[in-house]
Amino acid sequence: MITLYWCPNTRASRIMWLLGETGLDYETKHIDIRDAEARKDPGFQAASPMGKVPAIADGDVTVADSAAIGLYIADRYPEAGLAPAVDDPARGRYLFWMTYTPGCIEPAMMETARGLEPNRASSGWGDFGLMIETLEKGLGDGPWLLGEKFSAADVLNGSSVYFMKQFGMLTGNATLDAYAERCLARPAYQRALARNEAT
Repeated sequence: MITLYWCPNTRASRIMWLLGETGLDYETKHIDIRDAEARKDPGFQAASPMGKVPAIADGDVTVADSAAIGLYIADRYPEAGLAPAVDDPARGRYLFWMTYTPGCIEPAMMETARGLEPNRASSGWGDFGLMIETLEKGLGDGPWLLGEKFSAADVLNGSSVYFMKQFGMLTGNATLDAYAERCLARPAYQRALARNEAT
């Protein structure tokens, strides 16, 4: 059985959503990442080299970081239908979107939140505006990033869009507002958010 190391109000909630979408049985282990003693849990230390959540243990396999976990779960359990097959032409687009949250959304958010001067030419994420514009274009064929097919990429990016909305970083963006609503309507996301609120 998969063990999810998680803490409320962290990126770990998106992996709870992802696991809910698979229908797999899993258990959660709460790790208060703000508590140095809690981070000494041996299973957690083995799964998370940086001492951050989310992290999982699946038998002998340990994986940390949302994108890496998403890639692992979707490929390890293909019956859930959350990723195109390796030989599917949509695979390249899927891989791009699977790394978009840690590679573009989160750096652009931090740059904006800290008031740093963006440099679209030299930063891999461009800047906040380019990041948003690219995400909007990616949803152009919608309703999901792979068109009609919901995937693990929507879990990562949809949870990031919801987070940006919560913190007032997105206002009046009809495309991303509608995307967030579609994500929020998914029962597995509702369950993950309810679990987060209850803890």
